[in-house]
Amino acid sequence: MLVGAGDIGFCGSPGAEATARLLDRLPGMVFTAGDNAYDAGTRAQFQECYGPTWGRHLGRTHPVAGNHEYASGAGPYFEYFGASAGPGGAGYYSYIVGPWVVIGLNSEISLAPGSGQLTWLRGELAGRRSLCTAVIWHRPLFSSGRHGDNPDMRDAWRTLYEFDVDVVINGHDHSYERFAPQDPDGRYDPTRGIREFVVGTGGAPLYEFAAMRPNSEVRASVWGVVSLTLSSAGYQWEFVPVEGQGFRDFGSGSCH
Repeated sequence: MLVGAGDIGFCGSPGAEATARLLDRLPGMVFTAGDNAYDAGTRAQFQECYGPTWGRHLGRTHPVAGNHEYASGAGPYFEYFGASAGPGGAGYYSYIVGPWVVIGLNSEISLAPGSGQLTWLRGELAGRRSLCTAVIWHRPLFSSGRHGDNPDMRDAWRTLYEFDVDVVINGHDHSYERFAPQDPDGRYDPTRGIREFVVGTGGAPLYEFAAMRPNSEVRASVWGVVSLTLSSAGYQWEFVPVEGQGFRDFGSGSCH
């Protein structure tokens, strides 16, 4: 099982503690989708805003960085998470969860053609084509939220699509959104398309939605986490809200 969210440790907000209590009872590997400690990812903010909540699960957490980590140069982020944030201070790496490979990318450094990160990504995907694959980073290519689309992530999506990646998970917009499978240009593709989840619901103040994007299937502004049950042939997802919220989302998909 893989469980988590992005946009988490915001001091003065009750959201991070409420979502951490969900993690207290949910098994599996924990991921973060960036912006772990607000508002600048400083050492003090990791210690005071992230540590007392999601930090309870540090030993089973695989993070990615967001733009707020880089507001302080990202040094405290790499210091706090250590080896779990990937080798060499670059912020991209892979790990295995059951029959799946999960790849964490760093959307705050280049993913353009010829970049070190995209070259590494192509090699990683080429070596693991027999496995189902999920990829996690912070800023989504597609989003109906306040920040909207991030077209600079399209080259990464083209690579993921080429290698038949199954699921993408992002944060950045402080809301939950699930998309139908689509190609890198936002066209519905039920055969080879990638399903994207935006899960910026870890505890930072929530956002409302702006312009609705094509293929957006479900949206909600509520704190919570997404839980993925991973099998050799597919996956089941469930959005688990914090206590007192009635919204839920669940379903299943097959690997390519």
